[in-house]
Amino acid sequence: MSPELSIVLLAVVLPFAAAGATPLLFRALGERTGYVGAAVAAACFGLLATQYGSEGAVELSWIPSLEVALRFYVDGWALLFALLASGIGTLIFAYSAAYMHGESSLSRYYAALLAFMGSILGVALAADLIAIFLFWELTSLCSFVLIGYHTDDDESAYAARMAMFVTVGGGLFLLVGFLLLSLAAGDAVGPAAAFDLAAMLEEPEAVETALRERGLFVPALGMLAVGAAAKSAQVPLHFWLPNAMAAPTPVSAFLHSATMVKVGVYLVGRVRPLFAGPEWLVLFATLGLATMTVCAILAVASTDIKELLAYSTASHLGLMIAGFGFTSVLGAETGVFHLLNHALFKAALFLVAGIVAHEAGTRQLAELGGLRRDLPVTALIAAVVGLSMAGIPPFSGFYSKELLFEAAVEAGHTYDIGALEWIYPAVAVFGSVFTVLYSLRFLSLFVGERPTALGDVHRPAVLLVLPPAVLAALTAVISADPELAVRAIVQSGVDATAVETHEMHVSLPTELSPAVAMSAVTIGLGLLAYPFYDRLHRGIRAIPAAAPPIGANWWYDATVAALAGGGARLGNRVHNGLLRTYATWTLAATSLLALSGFAATGTPLPLEIGLEAPIAVALVLVVAVVAGLAVATAPSHVAGVLTLSILGFMVAIFYILASAPDLALTQLVVETLVLVIFLLVIEEIPRYYEVDLGRVVRDAALSTLVGATAFVTVLVTTDARPDGTTAIARYYAEQAVPEGGGTNIVNVILVDFRGFDTLGELVVVATAAVSIITLIVMRPDRASTADDATDSAETRGETE
Repeated sequence: MSPELSIVLLAVVLPFAAAGATPLLFRALGERTGYVGAAVAAACFGLLATQYGSEGAVELSWIPSLEVALRFYVDGWALLFALLASGIGTLIFAYSAAYMHGESSLSRYYAALLAFMGSILGVALAADLIAIFLFWELTSLCSFVLIGYHTDDDESAYAARMAMFVTVGGGLFLLVGFLLLSLAAGDAVGPAAAFDLAAMLEEPEAVETALRERGLFVPALGMLAVGAAAKSAQVPLHFWLPNAMAAPTPVSAFLHSATMVKVGVYLVGRVRPLFAGPEWLVLFATLGLATMTVCAILAVASTDIKELLAYSTASHLGLMIAGFGFTSVLGAETGVFHLLNHALFKAALFLVAGIVAHEAGTRQLAELGGLRRDLPVTALIAAVVGLSMAGIPPFSGFYSKELLFEAAVEAGHTYDIGALEWIYPAVAVFGSVFTVLYSLRFLSLFVGERPTALGDVHRPAVLLVLPPAVLAALTAVISADPELAVRAIVQSGVDATAVETHEMHVSLPTELSPAVAMSAVTIGLGLLAYPFYDRLHRGIRAIPAAAPPIGANWWYDATVAALAGGGARLGNRVHNGLLRTYATWTLAATSLLALSGFAATGTPLPLEIGLEAPIAVALVLVVAVVAGLAVATAPSHVAGVLTLSILGFMVAIFYILASAPDLALTQLVVETLVLVIFLLVIEEIPRYYEVDLGRVVRDAALSTLVGATAFVTVLVTTDARPDGTTAIARYYAEQAVPEGGGTNIVNVILVDFRGFDTLGELVVVATAAVSIITLIVMRPDRASTADDATDSAETRGETE
């Protein structure tokens, strides 16, 4: 079944339309706007649900003449991610209506949250690389607004800037990767589909071959990896995610557990068929397992509930990246299934953390415990989703963790990866041990003795409990029958991301295997190590305290400080108020960019230059050359300006000799205006000034560079003339009389065919004339100036 364009387009556009209408809605409904957001998210979910089972690309023609269209691609992978975004979004908006009660700037909050959901749906469904990038950057922009929701809080502002710096910076790498991919795709699927990801996915082998033949496979893979790692908080770019916990809890549950941080994972799964190979395996399996382990260790060192969940999120994102990194079908099953499991249990855990903080008044782990007596329903929810996060059987997280272990063992059978064949399984087990530890620590909030310092804990409102309860119920259903999830959506997601097709089956193991043994070791070591949790916690926290450069925040702060300091020094050097400095930087930068462009594109220089010219033209050129030399040797500023104007007048004469009197007239007018302006302001320039040798050398080098740029540009542009007349030239010649009513083609072009261009030129001339009049009016009267000077001299004499 093919998807319907109208439904897909409406699902993407509806959140943006609601975001634009949010100020009006909030004025009418107040805090109940959250329910409108929930309704919009539910509508998007319903629209996308109608496309269940469909697969294919649809497009909306945008600029037909340039073959530009807004393309969407629907398959199991896209629908899984889009349904998670809209479904969990429905619960988050309903939760926000209760959690954000009494907060200020809620109109901005709901508008940004709606726009963010629309951006996620755009990333999930877009099939054009440029559209994906635009939606990708919109998620960063919306997250910046949401993370920095508390505008008067320095911590929020710091976290928002950090998230923007990392994710947008990563987006630039992603853009370069997309451009490299499009270069190869143009060879593989045709120039018209160079940015069409859906077309590339239909011919993945051809695209891979084109990338390798052009030598772009590794550069494109690296660029895409950096972009995905920045968005999905992979080591060493993981540090922004824990800091982003300064955002309100609903934002953390939606952006930083269920949707935004999974955008990178989604992209890795989407392009996996194009790049799957030994380079892909080593890069993403190593990156994912490193992130999984490092962030799990940091989660054990956390002291705040949301900080623990943030590091655990980064760790599980590493698990998904590692899963997709393993090129076997088990890797695809790991990534897809764990993306579903993690979105459900981690969003619920963040909402539980919000309930605890909201009702207990603190998020500090050391100040909480025994909450099952005060929050029995919340404790039950936490038990289901917390054990799933730990990967304890038979909860849902166990099944996807088991798939990771199987994929890690299988990796050595796919490619010859040497010692990595046993390092990958060992690291997977080691990181998973810490996953068990921090999961048990989170669950300890609800067991044990209640701290005496903890005040009254009130029962939460129904709307605070209902959303995590729904997510916990879905987690429980998948835990009880994982095959239900596989048949419903996971299998189709695997088919879209796997290189080969395979029927997926998931169940509790009934016999011993390497993966089962790894799971047993993981759970056993986690339970044995938990009594020493506090000692591990203190030991891990002591490491960055003793050596600050080990902490990622230290590097971020140092980098930002260096960039800010370097920018300030450069600004002071460039913006020093001297015209000579501004001219130097502007001309040098323009010339270098132009010459670099010619070099980068391999533009050939015409080596055969004809020197034949009529005698009249040759005389004009000789006079122009002599005038140019005279400018450099002029004894005064006035002489230099007058000599410079000779060049302009020679250009006008050249136009006359070339049978272009209109251009000659324009040149004469402009040259005259410029000459008058120069003469009016020349008095403000010092008559004599000394210039040291360094400045002379710099000016000489700059003059040479500008001259070389002009020379090369003229050679290249004049050599690019087509043979014979062009279609547009023939059109002007044929339509000058019937359409323009004139026999002078140049006049018709300027007045009729390019009338707006000519109008702009007239505006420039008029502006220059107004400037001259202003200078004349503001010019001081010489007689009064002389009288003032005489009076001042007499006054000084009397004083003396």
